[in-house]
Amino acid sequence: MTKLVFKQPESIKPDYNFNFCPGCDHGVAVRLVAEVLDDLGVREKTLMAASVGCSVFGYDYFNVDVVESPHGRAPAVATGMKRANHDHVVFTYQGDGDAASIGFTELIHSAVRGERITVICINNTNFGMTGGQAGPTTIPGQKTTTTPYGKDIHEIGFPVKIAEMVALCEGAAYVARGAMDSPAAIRNAKKLVRRAFEVQIEDLGFGFVELLSACPTNWHRDPIESHHWVKKVLYPVFPQGVLKNITAE
Repeated sequence: MTKLVFKQPESIKPDYNFNFCPGCDHGVAVRLVAEVLDDLGVREKTLMAASVGCSVFGYDYFNVDVVESPHGRAPAVATGMKRANHDHVVFTYQGDGDAASIGFTELIHSAVRGERITVICINNTNFGMTGGQAGPTTIPGQKTTTTPYGKDIHEIGFPVKIAEMVALCEGAAYVARGAMDSPAAIRNAKKLVRRAFEVQIEDLGFGFVELLSACPTNWHRDPIESHHWVKKVLYPVFPQGVLKNITAE
């Protein structure tokens, strides 16, 4: 019988203590990114621009140099970091509210310019850290603290399809959407994250991965039910797959 040995990635701080809510997929995403950095052997030359939101805790977990960014401005900060350190790998770790609301301009224009950075965006369809308010990706009919009767598209509009909009930018070299609701989905998500970093290393352009995540606390569901809800409700609204993948000639 094969013995499975748990090994913590070097790209996660050895004394870390996750503060995410029970059942939240941020912890899974952090580990996926850390494993990819280890697999690619780039940890010691990696820089991170931290955002505001639940993802802000990244500077407590990733064992790389991190610069804290104003709300939504992580892609702009990462742009400066990359341009000043061309030989480094630079990434942002953001939530959907941070990336697709207050920071949407920074995200889109970074993709338009083809900045050699990688953006990892966790989509849990609400502003998780500040109390579960409706956000840019909140789906029609979804109940949140600011839409207690369900989101009305006639008043608030449709959910922002972040990956699809980034894919329209000519400077984007790789754009994909995955999920973290099952072991199979997590394995696939890691492949997407790895490729997003590879296009930066290969100097092909901007890399973006959106990952669908459960938010049991603000969804008022237990973790198991939350992951079922991701598959049943979010999958149809936010289709998974690789939307764009430019390879070297």
